[in-house]
Amino acid sequence: MLSVDYGVTEHGTDAPVTPETAFPVGSVTKVATATAVLSLVADGDLELDEPVGCVVSGLPAEVSVVTARQLLSHTAGLPCGPAAEDAGQSAARYLARVCESGPLVLSPGAGFSYSNAGYVLLGRMVSEITGMSWADAVAAIVLEPLGVPVDLVGVPGWAGSGRALATGHSTHALTGRIRPVRQSLCEAEAAAGALALSALDLVALGRLHLGQGLPAVLPPRLAEQMRAVVPDAVPFGLARGWGLGLAAFGTAPHRWSGHDGNADGTAAYLRIDPDGGQVVALTCNAGTGYAMWCDLSAELRRHGVAVDDQLTFPGSAGGDPTVARLHRAGLRGASPDDLRELCSGSYRNGDVEYRVTGEGPHGLRLSIDGDEAENIVVHADLTFSLQDASTGRWSIGGRFVRDHSRRVVNGIQVGGRLAGRRIEALV
Repeated sequence: MLSVDYGVTEHGTDAPVTPETAFPVGSVTKVATATAVLSLVADGDLELDEPVGCVVSGLPAEVSVVTARQLLSHTAGLPCGPAAEDAGQSAARYLARVCESGPLVLSPGAGFSYSNAGYVLLGRMVSEITGMSWADAVAAIVLEPLGVPVDLVGVPGWAGSGRALATGHSTHALTGRIRPVRQSLCEAEAAAGALALSALDLVALGRLHLGQGLPAVLPPRLAEQMRAVVPDAVPFGLARGWGLGLAAFGTAPHRWSGHDGNADGTAAYLRIDPDGGQVVALTCNAGTGYAMWCDLSAELRRHGVAVDDQLTFPGSAGGDPTVARLHRAGLRGASPDDLRELCSGSYRNGDVEYRVTGEGPHGLRLSIDGDEAENIVVHADLTFSLQDASTGRWSIGGRFVRDHSRRVVNGIQVGGRLAGRRIEALV
């Protein structure tokens, strides 16, 4: 095994990162939650296709009928979840807030929409079945058998392992500004994003999918189900497909599974190649982690480890050739006024608003929940490229979704999350 560590746990200090340093890994937590769920399936305590209402009581009718399989694959139709300040401190209150925010984004099983709320509900299922908190259950079922220390963010009173925990940082590549940031994850979302792990811990989690793995934690047949792509789970811009807790990356003969995670000023990446017997993991404590992952995976490919089929546009930190190429690829026959009319407006996923305006230098701009708007370029198939304001890099941003019966855009998918267009935006 090759392990490389560099940097400090907090900017401005001399505390070095070591192989044991834990980083908040954000959504990679979902891999551990999914592994716990599949372990309960292996024990006969849960069925993947039974309605969740058979395990968790008090849910609205439209939510109670979704299944663990749909929740694991983000095809249950739940919105992503409320803002942290509105989420409440318990999973029950969090889910009640989700249910109050409006109807499902999609009918269960009809398509993919990435959902933290779905994993909060899975965490409640784990708790109901085991009689333990999500944290205690995941520790006992998954992490401790792997020899992985259990460290959490956003869970008050959790003692932790005592090892160093890296601080997240906000970085601006163009100005060089670096600022430490605090983790803001609410306790209710623990099952979706609370773990703090080292890169070696992620490798231990990935090894469950190599060879016979560790059957006492995850039998190989269920490990395979975690990786197998679910029909209609199309996570545009995130991966090639989605299984029961793991995303699918790459193209034949190099097929990788894994998950990406972002917390406040940290990032984590896990990739697993079961056929080749390889696991690659990266943890970092900077908001620019995605650029680091792109550089690392490109370097690995140069050394014969085809770790990923990157879902990014080639090029750079915002050079003119990239912008010009994207602009020329814009929606054929559509003028700037056409694009503004076709795509501008407000789109919602639960409490989160995606606002598209026609003021961008390359066509349009996108703002998510009031954050700084970023430039986008729309292509002929209604996919769009997005320019990262902090790095200048262009990457796949998402896609607009058209209702062909009405020939209007009625949705947007960004980061795998599907948001419906508000009626007033079409008037």
